[in-house]
Amino acid sequence: MKRALIFFVLTTFFITSCGSTSTDTTSNSPAQYIENKGSDTIVNLALAWAETYQAEHSDVRISVTGGGSGTGIAALINNTVDLANASRKIKDEEIAEAQSKGIEPVEHIIARDAIAVIVNPENPVSELTLQQISDIYSGKITNWNEVGGEDRPIVKLSRETNSGTHVYFLETVLRLGSKEDKTLFSTDTLLLPSSEGIISEVRSNPNAIGYDGLGYVPDDLKMIAIAEEEGSAYVLPAIDTVNDKTYPIARDLYMYTDGEPTGIVKEYLDWILSPEAQEIVAELGFVPVK
Repeated sequence: MKRALIFFVLTTFFITSCGSTSTDTTSNSPAQYIENKGSDTIVNLALAWAETYQAEHSDVRISVTGGGSGTGIAALINNTVDLANASRKIKDEEIAEAQSKGIEPVEHIIARDAIAVIVNPENPVSELTLQQISDIYSGKITNWNEVGGEDRPIVKLSRETNSGTHVYFLETVLRLGSKEDKTLFSTDTLLLPSSEGIISEVRSNPNAIGYDGLGYVPDDLKMIAIAEEEGSAYVLPAIDTVNDKTYPIARDLYMYTDGEPTGIVKEYLDWILSPEAQEIVAELGFVPVK
């Protein structure tokens, strides 16, 4: 059902977007336009929001594109978007660069997300600690038999470095939340440009391990239950386990504006935090903001 909804949203939004390029100058032409760019984690949610909002506000057109959190924030810094989507907090150096150009980034938390660690359903491993996942991605553990699996090499998959999910996973999982830790992804980690790429590779490769936003994980892949440390409970990602803080890899999702939003951008952001829009958050597998 979740994948069907996403397909419908993408298809419908494509048609809507094509229509908005018309040169028609009659009174039916859209009077207000919002440019929204950034996180690939958020893009399907942002598309669903845009489609719903436009259906209720015929005078508004919303352009939604992905490219990664870094791409969205860079567009904000260069003053080419109204809303920058990010699955990580803006960095201090990005704030400084923005301010040097007269841009004042303002943060808005619009949903929450769990990062699911995923494997092929043929893989017998169902549970891992954060330390084991860190050791896998840093190259200390290289064979599935070291964590209770079969004698198979581990194929590590990650998003590319401009991805907010990549940055979050590096800081929270590989470095276990320590700012002093300088652990890096092993050099043999395959960097893929999209969530869909990771899903496709895990689906076809029984040796692979990857990570993705909970809202993107299809039913035919296996999610790993994760424990914060040896001896702790193993917990699967879900809306309930994010809200009760028992799942250890969860984060806020953001939109950034230049200064406090006004006009149509403020109206749209206010709607995003409404019960109607937050219901879409839950439908797509993310966690609503309470």
